[in-house]
Amino acid sequence: MGTPRRSGWLVLLVLTLLALVAPSAAIAASPSRDATASRLATGLEGGSGSTVGPDGALYVTESVAGRITRIDPRTGATTTYASGLPQLIPEAGFGGPVDIAFIGRTAYVLVTLVGPDVGGSDVVGIYRVDGPDSFTVVADIGQFSIDNPPETDFFVPSGVQYALQAYRGGFLVTDGHHNRVLRVTRDGEVSVLMAFGNIVPTGLEVRGKTIYMAQAGPVPHLPEDGKVVSFRPRSTRVREVASGSPLLVDVEFGRGHRLYALSQGVGSDGPEGAPALPNTGALAKVRRDGTLAVVAEGLNQPTSLEFIGKTAYVVTLGGEIWKIKGVSH
Repeated sequence: MGTPRRSGWLVLLVLTLLALVAPSAAIAASPSRDATASRLATGLEGGSGSTVGPDGALYVTESVAGRITRIDPRTGATTTYASGLPQLIPEAGFGGPVDIAFIGRTAYVLVTLVGPDVGGSDVVGIYRVDGPDSFTVVADIGQFSIDNPPETDFFVPSGVQYALQAYRGGFLVTDGHHNRVLRVTRDGEVSVLMAFGNIVPTGLEVRGKTIYMAQAGPVPHLPEDGKVVSFRPRSTRVREVASGSPLLVDVEFGRGHRLYALSQGVGSDGPEGAPALPNTGALAKVRRDGTLAVVAEGLNQPTSLEFIGKTAYVVTLGGEIWKIKGVSH
């Protein structure tokens, strides 16, 4: 297997392992004079992906617990929305339920690294939430990945899926190990929408016909490799929107059609797969000239970003939710 390809997946694995024990710290003074940050919730077991539900609340996947938690964006009160999903396999380090999306009032959850190829016995794919502890597998992405391997090097046949995005009645899914974006229907049909080199695709956002995607970039996760790109479903052209922050893991639109990117943080001097340095993550605004302007810094290994009005909500691997006010104008 090619070493660069291996490192792209290992960074996700090691980041998760170390984030569960990494110390928490307050977000440092923001470069934006209007932005203020506070911790909204804590105690989640392996915070990963998130979305804003039809009721306006935050919904976050807890990979260690195999659970979806609803969080009141005003008070931080947490309630279990659904439990009983395949949990993270300790030997795999990353996986279980890693992202969530709603179509109408129905929730769908992306589950990864739980199949036989990593010592598990569950389906890698998209699960529909039918009740508080009831689910239906609607797409077997793991089997599709095994049957249709990527052109880039890999060593996990079922892939390492990262983000789930509702799209035209179905879904988009990034695979950070197989370096591609998949298109998935609610009937379970899976196809490759876009394939890349070793860029480690992560978070997704959609505006009209355009798909926006964050790239973590390969080890050593140089700032210039952390990029936001865009493309359309029937085009092979990929446009670079912005770059300049290391290990980007998500991209979202805020109020006023402003685009923001979430950086995991500064790469360490450790071996391949070593995580970003603790408390070096940042929320950045995409400028028109293609650069990224830091809005809030000092985030401790963030994974997911959502906006409700002018407020940003950041999920961390250590199970915290941070509320950053005054970000989007």
